[in-house]
Amino acid sequence: MRRRLDLLGLLPFLAYVLVFLGVPAVAVAVGAFQTDTGNWTLANLTAAVGDPYLNAFVVSIETSALTAVIGAVVGLAIAFAVSASPAGGVLRQVVSTASGVLAYFAGVPLAFAFIATVGSQGIVPKWLVSLGVDMSGFSLFGFLGITLVYVYFQVPLMVLVIFPALEGLRPQWQEAAANLGATRWQYWRTVGGPLLLPPFLGALMLLFANAFAAYATAAALTNGVIPLVPIQIASLMSGNVAVGQENLGNALGLGMILIVGLALAGYALMQRRTARWLR
Repeated sequence: MRRRLDLLGLLPFLAYVLVFLGVPAVAVAVGAFQTDTGNWTLANLTAAVGDPYLNAFVVSIETSALTAVIGAVVGLAIAFAVSASPAGGVLRQVVSTASGVLAYFAGVPLAFAFIATVGSQGIVPKWLVSLGVDMSGFSLFGFLGITLVYVYFQVPLMVLVIFPALEGLRPQWQEAAANLGATRWQYWRTVGGPLLLPPFLGALMLLFANAFAAYATAAALTNGVIPLVPIQIASLMSGNVAVGQENLGNALGLGMILIVGLALAGYALMQRRTARWLR
């Protein structure tokens, strides 16, 4: 009886997932194989894996992978330093709260904040130029700028995701290793490192999916100059590239769904492995 009640409580969530995720995903998948007149075709998929859209996938994957690696490494270092502080302390509360806010601060407000801060006429470049620093080679509206902005919200997301795994490492394990004569390096190489590897890889995949699917910030910052897949899809759907190319946009969207789905599946797999020792 209780199990039926639990399932009944899941119905609103399942309905939400079906309406806002399931139905749009099916519509995108069907549209990717149709012409504008409703006939079945593979032309959209063929065009999606050719230039210039193939280059958009390459750039998006490179950007997502780079920012995911940087965000994962920096976020792990911050979370590791914070985990050494007393539980319930001010430092933990401040970092956790700040990470929760910064991880979801994106879109047009984030783009405006970076333009005002590190744009060509921003506060930081003007200050550095006054100190004699040459800023002519830096542009916020190129690949380096997008990478910088993405890392801004990737790092706090990594802190939020990896922190429970760090807290799951029992102090008794390190004490037991020390009692057996193991050094700190040996403990991390044989115990702590292998235990943290699955959650770290899972977080890396989550960060990759997060960056790959990001749209509003890049669109507001670059105005479509950098050929990212979400920006290409928006251009096709709005008719800015060619009228009647919505199903080509669906084909690109299907490619995004597959790539992000694989990344999230890897994240879920790593989370299952992590749950065994976090209980």
